[in-house]
Amino acid sequence: MLKGNYSKHIVVLIAFLGLCVSSSAQDRLYKWELGLQGGCGYYVGDAATHVFSHVREVYGGHLRYKFDRRWALQVKGLHQVIQGAIPEEPDFLWSNKLINMDVVAEFNFFRLGRLQYDSRVKQISPYIFLGIGVGLHSLNYGTAAAYLPFGMGVKWEFAQRWQLQLAWQHNLYFADDLEQVDKLGNTYKLNGTNFLNGDLTGQLMLGIVFEFGREKKICKYCLD
Repeated sequence: MLKGNYSKHIVVLIAFLGLCVSSSAQDRLYKWELGLQGGCGYYVGDAATHVFSHVREVYGGHLRYKFDRRWALQVKGLHQVIQGAIPEEPDFLWSNKLINMDVVAEFNFFRLGRLQYDSRVKQISPYIFLGIGVGLHSLNYGTAAAYLPFGMGVKWEFAQRWQLQLAWQHNLYFADDLEQVDKLGNTYKLNGTNFLNGDLTGQLMLGIVFEFGREKKICKYCLD
């Protein structure tokens, strides 16, 4: 049986190893995220000049790859319905369906995570994003138009491997015919080189995210 200071040293060593193992397991980042989101969307163009005018539903999902706790790349698909009124006929409402697919780069203002021993890591972080996308619309989604997606949001890691995210996205289209109404669209094809005269859509969405694909162990002898 150990006597004297040997037992104290062993207890301290076991406690230290346990802390190292726990820290190593928690510090490993989950590289992938899969999420679902839904909310409200709107259109700004020839038939609507204000955001959140004629709001309709929007929903979709995304896959995100995290390079680290701040930078990520997201691939997202959304289904949206846009609606508006013709200025000369305020009682007539038109509508059109869109499928948006985009790839965006994201930057978190804080290191996102749940590491209690690292004060630099926060459970809540605002973020911004910018990328490129393509939208399908008109009958049977037979017309494609490129757009520039950008926006901001906030992420909250409320539990291990689970997040809630609120995002406000804008899609600046390189087209002026999302309405599919002749008198509102680019009838004479004059806007091909002037993207500032294109249509814009937006989405305010709340999503839930599940993380998976944890990084490999740094030390092969460390436990999870």
